[in-house]
Amino acid sequence: MGDLIYWIILGFIAGALSGAVVGGRTARGCLPNVVVGVLGAIVGGWIAQQLGFERGPGFIAAVIVAIIGAIVVRVLLEALSPRDG
Repeated sequence: MGDLIYWIILGFIAGALSGAVVGGRTARGCLPNVVVGVLGAIVGGWIAQQLGFERGPGFIAAVIVAIIGAIVVRVLLEALSPRDG
C-alpha cells in the first residue's frame, strides 16, 4: 500500500509540473495529472534505462525522471489531440 501512495504522489507532482511546462489543451486536474505523471514515470524510467542511467537513490531522482517522462507523455498527448476550429 505504501508503494501505491508513493506512486500517486510522484505522479501528481510530475503531472502537475509537466502541465506547467507544456501547457496546451490536454486535460488538467488531479486525476489527469496523476495519470500523466505515473505514465511519465514509466516512460521516464524506460528512457533513462535506454540511455544507460541507473536509477538514482531517493525521491528527488525519481521525481526528475518522472517529470521528464511526463513532459514527453504530455507533448505526445498535445500532438495527438484534435485541433479546435
